[in-house]
Amino acid sequence: MPGKRGKCCQNCTLILKCLLLSTPQRLKCNKVLSIFCFYHFCVSAGAGGWSPIISDRYQWLEVDLGERTKITAVATQGRYGSSDWLMSYLLMFSDTGHNWRQYRQEDSIGSFPGNSNADSVVHYKLQQPAIARFIRLIPLDWNPNGRIGLRLETYGCPYTSDVVSFDGGSSGLLYWLTSGLKRTSRDVVTLKFKALRNSGTLLQAEGQEGLSLSLELERGKLLLLTSSTEPQRLVSLGSLLDDQHWHHVAVERRGSHLNLTVDKHTERLSLGAVQSEVSQKPVTSKKNFNGCLENLLYNGHNLIELAKNKKQQVTISGNVTFSCAEPVSVAVTFTGPESFLQLPGTTMSSSGGVSIGFQFRTWNKKGLLLSFELPQQGGVVLMARCATMAHGKDFIFSGVLMDVCFPGASLNDGQWHSVELNSRQGHLTITVDKEERDSSQASPSFPVTVESHLFFGGCPVEDGSQKCRNLFSVFQGCMRLFTVDNQNLDLIKVQEKQLGNYSNLQIDICGIIDRCSPSPCEHGGPCSQSWTVFHCNCSDSGYSGATCHSSVYEQSCEAYKHNGNTSGHFYIDVDGSGPIKPQLVYCNMTGDTTTLTDPFTTINSVNQYSIHFDYSSEEEQLLAVIKQSEHCEQELSYHCKMSRLLNTPGETPGSPLSWWFGGPGAGRVQTYWGGAQPGSQQCACGLQGDCVDLQHYCNCDADRMETEDSGLLTHKESLPVRSLVLGDIQRPGSEAVYRVGPLQCHGDRNFWNAAFFDKETSYLHFPTFHGELSADISFLFKTMASSGVFLENLGIKDFIRIELSSSTQVVFSFDVGNGPLEVRVESSFPLNDNRWHRVRAERNVKEASLRLDELPVATQEAPADGHFHLQLNSQLFIGTASRQKGFRGCIRSLQLNGVTLDLEERAKITPGVQPGCPGHCSSYGSLCQNHGRCVERANGFHCDCNLSAYTGVFCQTEVSASFKSGTSVSYTFKEPYEMSRNSSALPSSIYSDMTLRGENVSLSFRMNQSPALLLYVSSYYREYLAVLINKHGEENTCLTANSCALPLDPHCSLHILYLAHFLSPESDDLDADLSRLASLGFTGCLSVVHFNTISPLKEALLRPNSSPVIITGPLAQSNCGSAASANSYSAENTHHLSGEKWRRHLTCVIAVVIFVIVTALAITARFLYRRKDTYRNKEVKGVNQEDSQDFPFNNQADSQNLSTENPKEYFI
Repeated sequence: MPGKRGKCCQNCTLILKCLLLSTPQRLKCNKVLSIFCFYHFCVSAGAGGWSPIISDRYQWLEVDLGERTKITAVATQGRYGSSDWLMSYLLMFSDTGHNWRQYRQEDSIGSFPGNSNADSVVHYKLQQPAIARFIRLIPLDWNPNGRIGLRLETYGCPYTSDVVSFDGGSSGLLYWLTSGLKRTSRDVVTLKFKALRNSGTLLQAEGQEGLSLSLELERGKLLLLTSSTEPQRLVSLGSLLDDQHWHHVAVERRGSHLNLTVDKHTERLSLGAVQSEVSQKPVTSKKNFNGCLENLLYNGHNLIELAKNKKQQVTISGNVTFSCAEPVSVAVTFTGPESFLQLPGTTMSSSGGVSIGFQFRTWNKKGLLLSFELPQQGGVVLMARCATMAHGKDFIFSGVLMDVCFPGASLNDGQWHSVELNSRQGHLTITVDKEERDSSQASPSFPVTVESHLFFGGCPVEDGSQKCRNLFSVFQGCMRLFTVDNQNLDLIKVQEKQLGNYSNLQIDICGIIDRCSPSPCEHGGPCSQSWTVFHCNCSDSGYSGATCHSSVYEQSCEAYKHNGNTSGHFYIDVDGSGPIKPQLVYCNMTGDTTTLTDPFTTINSVNQYSIHFDYSSEEEQLLAVIKQSEHCEQELSYHCKMSRLLNTPGETPGSPLSWWFGGPGAGRVQTYWGGAQPGSQQCACGLQGDCVDLQHYCNCDADRMETEDSGLLTHKESLPVRSLVLGDIQRPGSEAVYRVGPLQCHGDRNFWNAAFFDKETSYLHFPTFHGELSADISFLFKTMASSGVFLENLGIKDFIRIELSSSTQVVFSFDVGNGPLEVRVESSFPLNDNRWHRVRAERNVKEASLRLDELPVATQEAPADGHFHLQLNSQLFIGTASRQKGFRGCIRSLQLNGVTLDLEERAKITPGVQPGCPGHCSSYGSLCQNHGRCVERANGFHCDCNLSAYTGVFCQTEVSASFKSGTSVSYTFKEPYEMSRNSSALPSSIYSDMTLRGENVSLSFRMNQSPALLLYVSSYYREYLAVLINKHGEENTCLTANSCALPLDPHCSLHILYLAHFLSPESDDLDADLSRLASLGFTGCLSVVHFNTISPLKEALLRPNSSPVIITGPLAQSNCGSAASANSYSAENTHHLSGEKWRRHLTCVIAVVIFVIVTALAITARFLYRRKDTYRNKEVKGVNQEDSQDFPFNNQADSQNLSTENPKEYFI
């Protein structure tokens, strides 16, 4: 196969000629001079290639390069002139020919794509170069119509290194800095290490003032520690670093910032003023490093080379060698349910017992470790690791003989654990981690012998005998160092079919992967794992999803408001899935805008020169909220007496006596006060021209009387207030009080950011979306079209797309290299109803999810060993620029990974797309309750409560007042001809038709007396209507009520619909009994009083000085109408009502609901009076009300004369 040239390094002049060895299938390569800058490994002296006699997955091809080499690429080709080629394969690398390491793409993909024919060459460049002497290629799939066939070429460069080995005792290197060496702002330490033990100190450096940094290996993880008095962990990185493979480490200091890199992963942190100069005094660690270091460089100085050359800067202590001798330890990996290892047992020894030992490591909580037959006892010994339910500990279990518990640390932590089973003279001893745990012992009545086979990890599928039995889960993990009767078992012979048997094993490799390092769980969610999957616990993180990516909180108070929430404390997450943590704020939703308040207020007498303010929110939280909000404000006031403030114009103009700091970080100096403009050096009175002394721009600068300067700071770039500096407070007689109010931010600039796409060909474009490992997309849409693409971003092969596939279905599709995947959500109602619908899509390394409105989440799991990097390179299109059908409608609040795209600004410069999108009441109008009217705004909506008896942001707050016997409210309507002249006045239904057909009255009340007059209405036509409470024994009665449950809840709701006119009494005076009843007054609570379109109680409480309202006696707003208040009152008055009366009232409720028309007529006959009169020869008929024992008022009594102006009054 012809060679290929490639760039790799300088002075690269070697080519390798390879000879095929017969047994085993290995290639031995010799060096010859060449001008080519790569290594060329061929597989035979001829042109045929390599093709083993048997084609199965246990074949492999191994290449010995003679020395460690930097390998950068591989190329494969099928066997010449045949139907033999590989379709996929694995690559393994090793320094010693043992302890192989599988090369993985993206830390997940293990297989490489092969060929599709025998002639074409498939070239693959390694994402990360591999440093190794030995290469092993393992076929996975090949042409089904042929056999395994291969021609191989590998590219790389020479690799040189300096190596030092430490025995874990007192050995080490001490580097002395050159005396007087100038300290630099940047220090770099790089090295590679190979650990033979999972703990030990790699490096320690000591700086000034006793501050030191150290790199320590602890249970296979690398820790960066700092210490002045006691060690403190700064960061932990890496895992399973004791695998006897080389790992790269770099520590870089730039000023006060540190970067720690382990292999491909980097952590960045800040230390303050950390100096990395190495101390001249060695520091003794509890555990020294046992293993090898390679290319140890400090600021470009090769410390190992200096030590080898015995330079004075480096001192050698203990047993240090400049080579890396590695013990040969062959491990085996149990990959799945069909994996097992069968080894021969022994006959009974002279001591009458047996000894078995091995080591294992795993992430799984359960699995069979060992099974063997007891021929003399007719049973089987099962040794497995499980988890106890009682204490959550792990233990080793012997199914026939005993249960042996080993409390303490978990055994599924990925670390190597040793197990020894010894049976001597009738005593059985099982020992786990001999150096760290005590052994447990048991004494069975028979000796334990192994006369057949030992089965590790599982049992053969075809084995139907009782020689191997597995009552547990199969084992997934690694094992090594197998011994039987203290004799080591050679697993290489097992691999070569010379000893024992096995299935689905990886021999001479431990394929354990730490899926939690680095942790895929975001926002601090703890990560746990099994052999095949990981799990993120998001319960306490404030985030959700498979990787704790998406926030469970809304991003602003505006979002909570449009979910129907009322004022209160809420957690908001300003950047959604971004790094900023959620924060607790107070959302005030009763005004026209949503208010976010940082609950921080300071009011103190000034007795110091400088005052600093701390906020409950973190710096990045504050700045993000301020940036997102439409506007923010903070009160700043200064109450003074002989204490000048800004010293406006005076003897030294331009030199203020006091100032404040505001803005990001520590803030910038600000020389203006609340209510003035930035840079003006004025207070609010100076801007308005009403200071107490017009020669000054601040009241306090007049330096005369006790006065005040206060106002709101509204310039967002100057917020929040960080500190105050007050200068003129030391003079005799000086007094001052300052106040810094809470930071309040209004609105959400992102929530209403929208664009309207008026054509299917319309689109907006943005920079490429970067969501390689995790991506979340959320937006709201409304449309009348049945389909269309919301957004898409394409790559060479990868893509991501969200679309409306039909009028009831949304589809989230993507491809990260494993083939297209789709997540669908089906709605039971049409989505093209021109109402807002919310879409939330997320994709991470574990799964993809899609949520539509409040429908259940749809998910799609990602392949366990597939690609997971989403690689896009085109622009992000909102709408579509491809051949897909575009979207026609509105898209709002589009966010990608917590960042809002400014649709409106891009729409202003894009043809076919309009900024903004009106018509929000169709979606949010239902939030306006109790006859509240939804009013459109450019950005959102608000509820108009003028026609409602309620108030609040959604017209949901009851307006209630407590009445005493002398309290009344009258509301005078305008005359009809005045109403016709004033078209801007709110019309009442009482004037809408001169021949009225009915009135609507509703109110809620709780009373402390009966009988009582609740409401009285008189008209321009000398008619009146009264709502009364009658006393019937001890029972309170509601008139014409939809519900009447007084004993349970005396807060009755009354709603009367009068379907006909009632005749006026012959006299202009009130009925004597009615007048007497009115004179008693009303003591109790009234709330939400509504008459047609008028709310007289609301007018009296909220606008008491308006002309139609007259208040007599004390009237104060109260929460007596609320449910909580009503319940307490109900409990207070329960003893007045008997159970028999409750049953009568319950019957009343059912009767009113079922026979509402009959009830209305009955109440009309008993309790409502109409007066009659004659105008202009017009005769009106009358109806007499029957006398009643329940309502002893005479409708023939005289009534009071109405005023000559014929006002219509509403009395409460």
